[in-house]
Amino acid sequence: MKKVGLLGGTFDPPHIGHLFIAQEVQHRLGLDEVWFIPAYEAPHKAKSNTDADLRLQMVQAAINDNHQFRMNAIEVERLGKSYTFDTIKLLQEKHPNTAFHFIIGADLVESLHTWHHIDELVNMVTFAGVGRPGYKLETAYPVTFIEIPELEISSSMIRSRIEQGASVRYLVPNAVFDMIKEQELYAE
Repeated sequence: MKKVGLLGGTFDPPHIGHLFIAQEVQHRLGLDEVWFIPAYEAPHKAKSNTDADLRLQMVQAAINDNHQFRMNAIEVERLGKSYTFDTIKLLQEKHPNTAFHFIIGADLVESLHTWHHIDELVNMVTFAGVGRPGYKLETAYPVTFIEIPELEISSSMIRSRIEQGASVRYLVPNAVFDMIKEQELYAE
């Protein structure tokens, strides 16, 4: 059976923290691939200011040089709020011989009790939790905890730095950095 990690998020923009987490979890769990799944509209966040198609392009640019990373646009194609339960159901229908591992940060581990259909979801997918500065990896739900070095990088921090005129070079992949500059993203 194929083992695939799923890393969801708004990826507004994708950054080296996303890539590092995906690579570490892929290695530690022996996953065949990691699929990046950009949300059309994340249920736990404010609506993204960046067009979904542009976020898809940035994710693809970010992962192009890693043959074990793929992008799956299932949530953008579905439109509306991107609930993990619905996504996993569809992915299992399309890929019946695949075991999915949903990669989440400690902030989401702490909020699992609020997730849509969480009691069913924990029987459909294995959650892989990684640390995040300022959060604990504590939950009543089954989560495989993976210790990795914590990088204190977030998309909101990157957007804020750009708004302030600070550089984000080396915080995002070069291809994403170029797209942000070309499209004049996140600047006032």
